[in-house]
Amino acid sequence: MSLRLSTVILPYRRWHEGGRSTWTRAEQLGFHTAYTYDHLSWRTFRDGPWFGAVPTLTAAAAVTERLRLGTLVTSPNFRHPVTLAKELVSLDDISGGRITLGIGAGGTGFDATALGQEPWTPRERADRFGEFLPLLDRLLTEDAVSYEGDFYSAHEARNIPGCVQRPRLPFAVAATGPRGLALAARHGQAWVTTGDPKLFEDGTPEQSTRALRQQGDRLADACAAIGRDADELDRILLTGFTPERSRPLESVDAFVDFAGRHRDLGFTELVVHWPIPDSDFAADEKIFERIAMKALAQLKE
Repeated sequence: MSLRLSTVILPYRRWHEGGRSTWTRAEQLGFHTAYTYDHLSWRTFRDGPWFGAVPTLTAAAAVTERLRLGTLVTSPNFRHPVTLAKELVSLDDISGGRITLGIGAGGTGFDATALGQEPWTPRERADRFGEFLPLLDRLLTEDAVSYEGDFYSAHEARNIPGCVQRPRLPFAVAATGPRGLALAARHGQAWVTTGDPKLFEDGTPEQSTRALRQQGDRLADACAAIGRDADELDRILLTGFTPERSRPLESVDAFVDFAGRHRDLGFTELVVHWPIPDSDFAADEKIFERIAMKALAQLKE
């Protein structure tokens, strides 16, 4: 099975002070997709520079030609399907059809309370996501949509001419629980996971492998329940959150070993964080670039 290599570029640099050059370099290095986080702020970066995902991707679309672009991931925490759909249609048009929407149920971080609300419980997040995603699907595939739900409404919302990609831009659905996996099976063109967060601190690579295999099996079951072939979905692993953390980026050989093991689990795309000095994503940039240029070819040998 072929494996793609992508990267995620956190939006912490001013565009004219390293932001632009990072996105163009990602294209030069041959990454399949360059994603960015869709947060208002994130963890240790909260008190420093942090820019919006959609404007950043718009700017990236204007300075690249082949590189796919996307969010990893957007959530209902501060988004509404009607306004998000309009932004996505515009972004897909500007990029010439190079956008993938990574999307999930959201979490309990800063985004969860930035609009003044109390953080939602896991059940409340699942309830909202269960309404958000199908409505967004309709908004991106129908010229006019009216809908009245428990959490979201749309009144004659129009998105003409729709996406460049037909019938709409692809959804990469982040999910590990049964409700999220059911949404991935029904609406996704790809499934995203970071692994089992309970294993991050004290787990082993072997335990992570078992957990990822079990997640993949549950996705297959969700697809089977609606009569869909699970092989139709790409499987994306956002790296850096398994027990191995950043160790796969220590050398080309280390990454090839990591990539081979996860390809054997059925993953079709691995996403690595662009190095950020003095952070959890610190890595040697020269080694990172060698991985981007050489690792997948070495994996095929």
